[in-house]
Amino acid sequence: MTATPLENRLKALIRLSGPISIADYMSMCLGDPQHGYYMARDPFGQKGDFITAPEVSQMFGELIGLWAVDLWLGAGKPSPVHLVELGPGRGTLMIDAMRASRIIPEFQTAVRVHMVESSPRLTAIQWDRLAAAGIAADWHERIDQLPVGPSIFIANEFFDALPIRQFQRTQGIWRERMVGLDGEDRLAFGTGAAVLATDEIPAELRGAEDGAILELAPAAFGLAEMLADRIARSGLGLLAIDYGYVRTAIGDSFQAVRSHKPVDPLAQPGEADLTALVNFEALARAGRQSGVAVHGPVEQGDFLLRLGLAERAGRLGADKTRAIRDSITNDVHRLVSAEEMGSLFKVLAFTAPGLKPAGF
Repeated sequence: MTATPLENRLKALIRLSGPISIADYMSMCLGDPQHGYYMARDPFGQKGDFITAPEVSQMFGELIGLWAVDLWLGAGKPSPVHLVELGPGRGTLMIDAMRASRIIPEFQTAVRVHMVESSPRLTAIQWDRLAAAGIAADWHERIDQLPVGPSIFIANEFFDALPIRQFQRTQGIWRERMVGLDGEDRLAFGTGAAVLATDEIPAELRGAEDGAILELAPAAFGLAEMLADRIARSGLGLLAIDYGYVRTAIGDSFQAVRSHKPVDPLAQPGEADLTALVNFEALARAGRQSGVAVHGPVEQGDFLLRLGLAERAGRLGADKTRAIRDSITNDVHRLVSAEEMGSLFKVLAFTAPGLKPAGF
């Protein structure tokens, strides 16, 4: 298999400076300005590498839009209010959310739409699609570029792509798992010199067997803290939806997907999506430390049904053909079934103290 341009650069870097952390490997594979996975492609949909919930059905984005409106109403209708999507993909969720929010004209008047996106290719796609839908928006490469003020942050399948660190227990010591080169000059996993202190490991995991892997997500934790601090100062909230787990646990969740199939995360760097399961316990801890109210996590299926997914599906399918109704039923099943996205995906919210978001 021919090496990708990014693979050649990674190997040169490792030969020069030694093995790199999985966090650095993820950062380069996903975000390298020239060869990063997200920088110059549209990976979403049947023709891409994976499908997200907004691409499954318009109902997903519509319910998220109504969730945002409900939170805004509960906060006393602040104006202006910033509706911010982090990692907005092809813009599908925002288009559906804003269409649904038209039932409250006051919200449409007050809202200012912001898209936080680092990929030039995806930014262009989002701009074209939102413009065609009549939605005015501002784009930002980083969260710290956003204006201050009451804000509602939407993060759907965003935290899973943030870099993680892995530590593997070896002879009773937790050493960082690295990406280096094997004897045949191929990218390979190994362990480095960095050691995880005992007090950084949950007490119930300290007796794990040799070979066990513990994942930490300092980038996700730091970002959650930043968002929580903004909410604590300016109000409203964050809705985070992702696949993950509710308690810190042992396990290797680092994975790669290409053409809707799992592939070796070290093969063809820059050509596959790299992700890891989100530790919702850690995200919740970041929120509580910043003084916001934390809601959940709850399973995506339960959350969407509480928001009225079944009722929306019924209205959407009314007076439609049998084929269309069957398609809507299949979409609902995919979003809420435990065998599909319903249980694996979790939902967590931060809000200003005193607010009670829908769905929890």
